[in-house]
Amino acid sequence: MHIFDSHCHLDDRSFEPDFEDVLHRAAAADVHRMLVVGIDKRTSNRAVMLANKHPGIFASVGIHPHDAQSCTQETLTHLTALASDPNVVAWGETGLDFNRMYSPRKDQERWLIRQLEIAETLDLPLIFHERDSQGRLLEILEATASTCRSAVVHCFSGTVAELDRYLEMGFYIGITGIVTVSKRGKPLRQMIPSIPADRLLIETDAPYLTPTPQRNTQRRNEPAFVREVLLKVAEVRKEDPAALAEQIWDNTCRLFRIDPSL
Repeated sequence: MHIFDSHCHLDDRSFEPDFEDVLHRAAAADVHRMLVVGIDKRTSNRAVMLANKHPGIFASVGIHPHDAQSCTQETLTHLTALASDPNVVAWGETGLDFNRMYSPRKDQERWLIRQLEIAETLDLPLIFHERDSQGRLLEILEATASTCRSAVVHCFSGTVAELDRYLEMGFYIGITGIVTVSKRGKPLRQMIPSIPADRLLIETDAPYLTPTPQRNTQRRNEPAFVREVLLKVAEVRKEDPAALAEQIWDNTCRLFRIDPSL
């Protein structure tokens, strides 16, 4: 199979001791491509460095809502220049997170809107993070609607109504290891059959959100484990895993404008 982990953080220091082994395990699990997602200036720089060093790795650049309070125009100018690298295929992750409130709401909203503008100027697809924004992210996206905007809602865990609105906007839906977790993943499993096959993406969010059964023995998630996400989604949708893998591979390459051939 050809499997694409559409969202991971291989820049994380936890991967430094065994980085090459992580890549080998991914390949052994048929995970042939990975998108390393930047969340601030440092991690965006590192994501691009990894993408330039390792075939099959791509990068995104952006400012996570947790880091919005430290964002400046200079930071965005730097990321805009960084985005000219051919291995940068998306802007983000950006969005709103009103759960832990690591950054004030006004900062999150201000820099989200600015990043929407930059992504449109650069003609880059977006990676959205949303948690407990109570519809505010959707309000901002609808108020700044663009006919050329493409995006994935990373680690979707919203409501049926929110899912419908994202799909109406033409967005893709990113599914993480949460789908494998018995209690926490139940609402997501109920919604997955209603997601059009050509809008599905799978992701690890590594080193976070380790799927079952690996989460029973390992704390750190890694790209190889995205295979478990694929298998669970295929089970829920009653589809052949290999066929679904090819569909999701094509979806991911289409969104990020990557040649699907290996």
